[in-house]
Amino acid sequence: MTNERRVLVHPDKQSLGASVAARFITKIIDVIEEQDYASVVLSGGSVSTLVLAAINRSEARDSVDWSKVSFWWSDERWVEADSADRNDKQNGIDLLDHIGVPAENVHRFGAVGDFASVDEAAAAYIAELKDFAQGDDESPRFDITLLGVGPDGHVASLFPDKPQVSALEPTVLTIADSPKPPPERLTLSLPAINNSQRVWMILAGAEKASSLGLALAGAGADQVPVAGVKGRKRTVFFVDQDAAAEVPEQLIASSY
Repeated sequence: MTNERRVLVHPDKQSLGASVAARFITKIIDVIEEQDYASVVLSGGSVSTLVLAAINRSEARDSVDWSKVSFWWSDERWVEADSADRNDKQNGIDLLDHIGVPAENVHRFGAVGDFASVDEAAAAYIAELKDFAQGDDESPRFDITLLGVGPDGHVASLFPDKPQVSALEPTVLTIADSPKPPPERLTLSLPAINNSQRVWMILAGAEKASSLGLALAGAGADQVPVAGVKGRKRTVFFVDQDAAAEVPEQLIASSY
């Protein structure tokens, strides 16, 4: 299948979350039926909470066989495992703690206290990605990657004008000076993110309109990292009306 890029616009933030949640459940069921497992990449931020909480509230939540779903992370803050700053901590509160997913299916980044340094934690995650890679790949071919996008166009912990954006290998990178606290982080590189079959980016709010418009107008990934994201099969921007303010009309899809 050739890669498709679509923008789906929703009236408001609440309908956006509900729509992505419903599509996620439907697609995960389809993927499991086709290949008997599914792999998902999660991220942090308010839109992640929006979507995961909506999945958890859905009456269709338990129609998914969660024992066949594995979870990975696009990035993580280099803090203690029980810190409220951890993406996986919030993702647990929003969804994972409620669905009975087996512990061995949850692939968390290492935390302060687990490893002597952030570099050791990165090396361990690289090894884990390779253990679950298909064929000669360096990382799994994730089935769905859910990403938020910052007002500056950053995705995961890949920030504008930082050298990590230009990494060419599907690997795990460390960040020492994140523009957003905490400063130390781990993140998948763009090639690792792009080894996803489907990348779903979720944007809400007028402050996201400029970066989305730039990305769709052909800006480079160095300037707007989200512009460098491209799933193997499909790349979808799920946005609310405010975030869609600068999207050219011809790029807005009527359906998924």
